[in-house]
Amino acid sequence: MEQLEHNPQTLQALEDIFRQELALLGEDPQREGLLKTPSRVAKAMMTLTQGYRMDPMAVLQSAKFKEDYRQMVIVKEINFYSLCEHHLLPFYGQAHVAYIPNGYITGLSKIARVVDIFSHRLQVQERMTTQIKNCIQQALNPLGVMVVIEAKHMCMQMRGVEKQNSVTTTSDFTGAFTNKATRDEFLELIKQHSTL
Repeated sequence: MEQLEHNPQTLQALEDIFRQELALLGEDPQREGLLKTPSRVAKAMMTLTQGYRMDPMAVLQSAKFKEDYRQMVIVKEINFYSLCEHHLLPFYGQAHVAYIPNGYITGLSKIARVVDIFSHRLQVQERMTTQIKNCIQQALNPLGVMVVIEAKHMCMQMRGVEKQNSVTTTSDFTGAFTNKATRDEFLELIKQHSTL
């Protein structure tokens, strides 16, 4: 994902906050190993939340082409990293996205970019799944959209229940995907491992 320019005033404000956090946690922010940590964390947080400053609809519409193709288009195994809004800990995994065009298609890379934009916000997996679906539906008005996300949540692995191998799966769909046969076809296709 391309990096946006960071606002210097926002960076400075975040840096001051993270310096205070270190002190509140019992650390010495002036210790050699921590001197640049507030600046690094501020830049990291700006990057991890840069999806707020991007327009996913504009991304899809920037590569919207008239095409008389009405079969399923699937972009699967889109790797993503996000931050859980409840604990600011990472969750990560893969998104699988399908749509059935209705006169228009979009550049394949734009589907992955939409996943990146929504994942680079403070998120819950359920909402992210629906946001991706809604964005594609609104931008392209296809015959249907389906999104499946599989992810591991560090808030479950590092704290709380500490379940290391649990995977959370969410899905949402519109239009033609309300038909069970169409959904099943998509689910079968994303289960198949690529030989590329």
